[in-house]
Amino acid sequence: MSDSIVLFFAHNPLLLLFAVVALGYPLSKIRIAGASLGIASILFAGIAMGTLVVVPQLNPVLKKDISKDMNLIYELGLAIFVYAMGLAIAHSFWAAFSKEGIKKNATVFIVMVTSTLVILGVAKLLTATGIFACNSRYAAGLLTGSFTNMPALAGVIEALKRQGSDAVAIAQPTVASAIAYPVGVIVPMLAIVFSRRFFKVNLKAEAKSLHHYNSGSGRLVAVTIEVTSSGEGMTHVDLRKRANCKVVFSRMERAGEIRLAPLDLALRKGDLLTVVGAPMAVTRATRALGKAAEVSLQNDISEFDSTRVFVSNHDVIGRPLRELQLPEKYNGIITRLRRGDMWFVPEADTVLELGDRIRVATPKDNIPAIEELFGDSYRELSEASFLTFAMGLAVGLAVGQIPIPLSHGIIFRLGFAGGPLVVGLILGRYHRIGPFVWNIPYSANHTIRQFGLVLFAAGIGVISGEGFRFIISDNLAVLPIFLGAALVVSVVADGLACWVGYRLFKIPLNVLFGIVAGMHTQPVVLGYANQQTRNELPNVGFAAVYPLATILKIVLAQALLVLAA
Repeated sequence: MSDSIVLFFAHNPLLLLFAVVALGYPLSKIRIAGASLGIASILFAGIAMGTLVVVPQLNPVLKKDISKDMNLIYELGLAIFVYAMGLAIAHSFWAAFSKEGIKKNATVFIVMVTSTLVILGVAKLLTATGIFACNSRYAAGLLTGSFTNMPALAGVIEALKRQGSDAVAIAQPTVASAIAYPVGVIVPMLAIVFSRRFFKVNLKAEAKSLHHYNSGSGRLVAVTIEVTSSGEGMTHVDLRKRANCKVVFSRMERAGEIRLAPLDLALRKGDLLTVVGAPMAVTRATRALGKAAEVSLQNDISEFDSTRVFVSNHDVIGRPLRELQLPEKYNGIITRLRRGDMWFVPEADTVLELGDRIRVATPKDNIPAIEELFGDSYRELSEASFLTFAMGLAVGLAVGQIPIPLSHGIIFRLGFAGGPLVVGLILGRYHRIGPFVWNIPYSANHTIRQFGLVLFAAGIGVISGEGFRFIISDNLAVLPIFLGAALVVSVVADGLACWVGYRLFKIPLNVLFGIVAGMHTQPVVLGYANQQTRNELPNVGFAAVYPLATILKIVLAQALLVLAA
């Protein structure tokens, strides 16, 4: 790169930042054998641009200004990302403390602690044999890269900055992480393939037996059932207990009269009942209650109709549906709920969030009242509450600076990654406190998370460019060494996860694949798991362990800085 272009980028850090994003983002969409590097491509582009722009002959004052600007950018980006992520995954995190959730997270805990010890051993071995001086900074970066976790990398970098480390020392974990990152994507995908063959599990047959797992569905269907003697006297609760299926009643016809179907109503022989749920659940409900009817009540809109509504009214947020008393007060029943790309069958304990899309069955003349109750405003949905977002993020940043004394005089801080994450998980759990609604619409949350992660990857990449050039030019052997070390760590981790999860805790393989993806906090692996199982069960495992896996990596990566020293 010519000197004039170098100086042009050096004098325009914002231009440099978005040039990195523009170069890296298209690469994140390239798939090879079904895998892509995702946001890590922006990290690589940042390292490349930092290597070319932050050259040794650059004015030291200008170099310092670039470092200062990029520091602010990556800290801001990561804080925004982890706080928004905490809000988004809070429900899954707290639900993970159920009996089933404890098994899933125990698997991740065992594997993560073991993997940390393996990395510690590898680092000591490389150093003792003289192959490579693998210091604590490289070891911590190896952990974050092998498990593809940028918040953990940020925690390591922040800890090093508190210690007054120079640019090369700060670049070391980033370099190790960047080299190990592709291995952390590829190996778990291979583990999914080999574990299926090793355990000789029929994934399709296993999935059919897992009715009790409460997950969203790619689609829901509505079917009208004619109640026969097998379903006479049954209520909605009875159906859930006997048939173990999750459906909701919509409308029914009894003695020629069409009306909404109360959940506590005992069915009679000859009733026509519309049920809504996932295809397999509806099939089980049909067998339990009677047979498929020749008519479809949902097509009769003479008196009742269904309306799709966007939830934008803050007054209904954070309250379970039983408190709204929709059938009693508003003569309506919510039959479907769509959050993000998934459909859910609503229950009495379901809590609505901003941006949810619901379908409500109600009399035709009552549709305006239903729309007014839930808001149904695109404008409200497009406006995230910056007041509550800023308040929560500020609290998270403050919590991140609280010193936590550990043994041997070690002081630990959650930092600008862990603090906002913890606060986001807490506030997301309660949805609202008084007039303040903490959750933001799904689409807005997803956009904010992506933007924050892009800023972090680009900023930290540029900062690490100079150190990367120095490290590689000094010892090119770091490339095969870290690739080999990451391969060892990932193979041990994923193999152990499959054995502990399936053999020890008896977790179904369909769900365990999602746990492996969540352990690596890697959506690409989750997508591959869904492709292999051809169902959404991996999502259950992924959502259950993702929060703990993220927090564990932040803590363990910083612990390696001490243990491997």
